[in-house]
Amino acid sequence: MVHARFEEGYGLAWGDLDSALAAARRGEETGFAELWHALHPPLLRYLRAVVGDAAEDVASETWLQAAKDVRGYRGDAAGFRVWLFRVARHRALDELRKASRRKEDNGDVAEYVTDWPAPDDTERAAAEREDTERALRLIARLPKDQAEAVLLRVVAGLDVAQTAKVLDKRDGAVRIAAMRGLKRLAAILAEQQADGEAGRDVDDAGGMEETGETGSGRNGRGSRTVKGAEYG
Repeated sequence: MVHARFEEGYGLAWGDLDSALAAARRGEETGFAELWHALHPPLLRYLRAVVGDAAEDVASETWLQAAKDVRGYRGDAAGFRVWLFRVARHRALDELRKASRRKEDNGDVAEYVTDWPAPDDTERAAAEREDTERALRLIARLPKDQAEAVLLRVVAGLDVAQTAKVLDKRDGAVRIAAMRGLKRLAAILAEQQADGEAGRDVDDAGGMEETGETGSGRNGRGSRTVKGAEYG
């Protein structure tokens, strides 16, 4: 469910992005705009989870470097996406180091997950924003290596090899970190679901106790009948 939510709205197909990249290399603004339109949303979601309120600034710095270096880039659109996220990650780490100096913080991902404005006020957009925030907050509860692996695999849509290039790790290490992170997320979600069901059971029992619906009502005090049955 989380994976499907994040994959919505990726925009152009890779063949189209190859064409856009070629146009951007030639200095055509429309080509670069197409790259931005397709890659900026997942990039910004990734940065939101890593640096919080500084995500817009880090994203802007990343795209400024991309605009400067795109003419010299040699590779396809899939490789460009990996390169872009590498640039973003390095700039995000710089931001975390600056933030840790300012706040005497350890720079863990969980410390920098914050809310961000919805693109508009429609009910659907608000619901999607809430789902995205919840998913990012869950991911932020993971150890940093697992969180980054899951973010790049799920939010950015990179495969294992591409994620390994961004993180400068071996494929096997990324695969293990992502697998452990997803298993831990599943455990967290199962725990939350169990807690929610337990809470509903308590509410239902409380409702019956208050209304006295389970007693025979001969003495008009159904709640005492429930309590008496409960405690023997």
